[in-house]
Amino acid sequence: MALDAETLQQLLDTVSRFVRERLVPLEHQVADEDAIPPEVIDEMRAMGLFGLSIPEEYGGLGLSMAEEVQVAFELGQTSPVFRSIIGTNNGIGSQGLVIDGTEEQKSKYLPRLATGELIGSFALTEPEAGSDAGSLRTSARRDGDHYVLNGTKRFITNAPVAGLFTVFARTDPDSRDARGVSAFVVEAGTPGITIGKPDRKMGQKGAHTADVIFEDCRVPAAAIIGGKEGQGFKTAMKVLDRGRLHISAVCVGIAERLIRDSLAYAMERKQFGQPIAEFQLIQAMLADSKAEAYAARCMVEETARRRDAGRDVGTEAACCKMFASEMVGRVADRAVQIHGGAGYIADYGVERFYRDVRLFRIYEGTTQIQQVVIARNMIREAR
Repeated sequence: MALDAETLQQLLDTVSRFVRERLVPLEHQVADEDAIPPEVIDEMRAMGLFGLSIPEEYGGLGLSMAEEVQVAFELGQTSPVFRSIIGTNNGIGSQGLVIDGTEEQKSKYLPRLATGELIGSFALTEPEAGSDAGSLRTSARRDGDHYVLNGTKRFITNAPVAGLFTVFARTDPDSRDARGVSAFVVEAGTPGITIGKPDRKMGQKGAHTADVIFEDCRVPAAAIIGGKEGQGFKTAMKVLDRGRLHISAVCVGIAERLIRDSLAYAMERKQFGQPIAEFQLIQAMLADSKAEAYAARCMVEETARRRDAGRDVGTEAACCKMFASEMVGRVADRAVQIHGGAGYIADYGVERFYRDVRLFRIYEGTTQIQQVVIARNMIREAR
């Protein structure tokens, strides 16, 4: 169900003001301290940002995909770590339950995810399995009315603060592919779960990832999402289209922020007696960035509309993720170049964005995996 135009505009205006007035001034502090202030997270809870995509009957805002990407464009105008804390609750941490969960699972967890009381985390990647989900080694052995989980998950976003994990584990020990994998909802604090120390990363300081280790971790059989074994990967694939579009929209927002900052700097900074914005080679970098960001925005908006209309957008979502994440990398590179020496100095924040955006080409499916998805879908359709 879509919001009426006026309500949506009020939401976007509120988010935009929050980003400008609260989040942008905190960017340097959050990067230096590697932490988002708790009061800012409380403000996000109060605004409903943890429940953007969770249906209204479970306490969320129930945004359509087209509405969600508009919010993501706004959230992208600041450091991506702020979005990261709410991202899993709206994406892969909740959508598996929304799409395939049992009514009991939905009513138990979605309201608490929507308010941000629980922070969700998505435990798929392993030391030996990321893009190749079929090689998953974490096991879930049936034992009476429980499953016993064993294995290690790696680079898990929000793991140190998570209250609920969506865990992918192999329930069919004889399977060698994704068909033997099931998805579980596992509460943090369940005996047998250990969280590793937070990873030290190239960028996105303030957004935390860590290993999650399961050692004879017993979870009730009712924790399987949808109540059926072997459905885990189908659930993940349904969720990924939405996640890829959301990330693509964040890339667009960051690109627009960097273009705005680069233009402002180029109009102020003087060389040879005039603003560098008057130099055609600077203009070319600004123009290329503007055109590419606009192309990505159009792709994201159109694909979101198609998804809301009930169409299969697997190929288009992969196109968006691939193009938008590569695009923001090029824009960030040009932003450093336009700022010159200042772009390399931490005070301006441009170098931080340059490091932060590098992750977008890796997580939620690398650029290379998106290429494989797109090409395979093309071949399958041609046949």
